[in-house]
Amino acid sequence: MGSNMLSQEEIDALLKVSLDQDDQDASSEAPRLQESEKDALGEIGNISMGTAATTMSLLLNRRVQITIPRVSITTPQEISDTSPIPFIVVEVGYTEGLRGRNLLVMRTSDGAVIADLMMGRDGLKPQEIIDDFVLSALAEAMNQMMGSAATSLSSMFNRTIVISPPAARMIDLGHQPLDAHFSNDEFLIKIAFSMTVEDLIDSEIMLLLQVDFAKEMLELLLPDGEIANEVSLPLDRQDGAVVADPSEPKTQSFPTSAAATSAPTASPQTLTRRPATQPVTVQPVEFQPLPQVSASPQVSTGNLQLLLDVPLQLTVELGRTEKTVREVLDLVPGSIFELDRVAGEPVDIHVNGKLVAKGEVVVIDDNFGVRITDIISVIDRVSNLQ
Repeated sequence: MGSNMLSQEEIDALLKVSLDQDDQDASSEAPRLQESEKDALGEIGNISMGTAATTMSLLLNRRVQITIPRVSITTPQEISDTSPIPFIVVEVGYTEGLRGRNLLVMRTSDGAVIADLMMGRDGLKPQEIIDDFVLSALAEAMNQMMGSAATSLSSMFNRTIVISPPAARMIDLGHQPLDAHFSNDEFLIKIAFSMTVEDLIDSEIMLLLQVDFAKEMLELLLPDGEIANEVSLPLDRQDGAVVADPSEPKTQSFPTSAAATSAPTASPQTLTRRPATQPVTVQPVEFQPLPQVSASPQVSTGNLQLLLDVPLQLTVELGRTEKTVREVLDLVPGSIFELDRVAGEPVDIHVNGKLVAKGEVVVIDDNFGVRITDIISVIDRVSNLQ
């Protein structure tokens, strides 16, 4: 019996192992996000990616749709374990206004389609091999997209935000680390979006933020009292979806079609979390038929007053033409190419990529201007949104 008893040294060793294990478990515990923080991060991701998707729609000349963001906490190791396949990673650095980095992660097939459309093709047969040429085209698209996203964040945080040119690279998560600056067990904020580009792309993109960088944005966005009044809850790392409660009378402010929406503004929302067992259903906006009108109707503006200061991008399109990559590379100073519009024909006026009017080019104090000659009907404009 005596031979089966533990000595004092063995007991001390067992206690030390137990304490070390407890310390390790405590250090590896996922950070806690309050409900207001989760909602705010979803709104930040929604505004930035919604504006970026609007820019993508203009660049690709395709309808782009972004769904409601889903916020969760993950690690590079968890991403590698669940998706050990090649991805394209776009790194964006914030150099002024905010200090930090985030990663935009997409499938290689999606990146190839975007690059193919950027090069003037139809995206139906994208290049299978992701080379430097494809990455350069994708980086140019991301540069304009994230630039517009930074502009929206500047309005949201009321400060100038400057980003460095995005860098795109391809990695195989089955054999390569997600990022050299991230350790495999470092906790990251993941904001996932479902993205469709007409019938060419139907996939998911991920926006990964370091926790400290996310906290910095939250401190700028959330009042101190709001954080203090919330109950601290651990965020579910497996689900973490944030959806609008359909039973609430308030309308959902997340735009489901970024291509038809200007830079959205942050607004109060009532958001709830569904249990992980319930599916998340996203339905497109349905518009009621509008009567034909001959003049501007007198309608009640209501809450539309809140949107009157939202900046919109007006673009005048003189004409279009199609060129091959070879022809574009051969362009030199003095080159001339013909547009698909007859001289004197009215030009198109677009607001956030949508045709709203036609007009004629005029000169005002040595500057070009446009005199509106025709306004697209309300029914036609709303039909373009569906």
